[in-house]
Amino acid sequence: MSVDAAFVNIEGPWEHRFVSANGARFHVAELGHGPLVLMLHGFPQFWYTWRHQMVALAEAGYRVAAMDLRGYGGSDKPPRGYDTYMSTLDTASVIRALGEQHAVIVGIGLGGWISWCMPALRPDVTRAVAALSMPHPRVMRRAVWRDRHQRQAARWIVGLQTPFVPERRMASSRRYVAGLLRSWSAKDGGYPSSDDTDRYADAMMIPFVAHSASEHYRWLGRSSIRPDGPIFMRRIRGAIRVPVLQLQGSEDRCVLADATHGSGAYVPGDYRLVTIEGAGHFLTEEAPEQVNEALLTWLAGLS
Repeated sequence: MSVDAAFVNIEGPWEHRFVSANGARFHVAELGHGPLVLMLHGFPQFWYTWRHQMVALAEAGYRVAAMDLRGYGGSDKPPRGYDTYMSTLDTASVIRALGEQHAVIVGIGLGGWISWCMPALRPDVTRAVAALSMPHPRVMRRAVWRDRHQRQAARWIVGLQTPFVPERRMASSRRYVAGLLRSWSAKDGGYPSSDDTDRYADAMMIPFVAHSASEHYRWLGRSSIRPDGPIFMRRIRGAIRVPVLQLQGSEDRCVLADATHGSGAYVPGDYRLVTIEGAGHFLTEEAPEQVNEALLTWLAGLS
């Protein structure tokens, strides 16, 4: 089965547009007017995971832009460029392409990983950071090394290191994505619905998306055993000097709350951790009202 990239142009109060940035073209869904909040999705989803937050923040007076990351959805899918350095440069370049000098950056999962890295790698465009379902990358790495439960929860990344096989599974059947959505969300929480499964699984069948999505995690896997991995971790170990909000689901079965605490050690200033009880990994859809309330309260307090 093959799905056209136009599949992600889902109708709603937002506007779909394409921006040229960092030598590629990125699909962005945009809504509202005011200070820019740029939203970065995670795996295995695309911009649509932010739909509830886009409406709430736009009504509160913010300009919200939810982009498809490189390789996902309607954005370009080049053969290379899936390391975190490039992801942060993509993010910074999209901010500038949208006509802004800086933005509040909000990410979930993979997008949360990128968000945590923005103050260290692209500080000139980073006003503040909110990370959902993802601790500081150094905390995440330590948890995978030291906690056997988190190591087991992260075994799916090992599976993505195999060439070609994961792409074929994602592109040929909805079962792979459906399995991730079910296994990472809260048990008996009602997520995902059949519509959720179909939407995200079909988006993964857009040509080249499955390969590109895997490449993000292949860089993480390969770099951990090569010199560029320790160099990257040293680059992001400094103190974060912008406000940070971290949201974590208590029932997240991908990033375990009990195994991944300690991110506040990297933020000597304004750091807030909000645990959302009963929610799993996909906070924006499992607990949209709680996420909206936490984001709006935090954003209102930014100078």
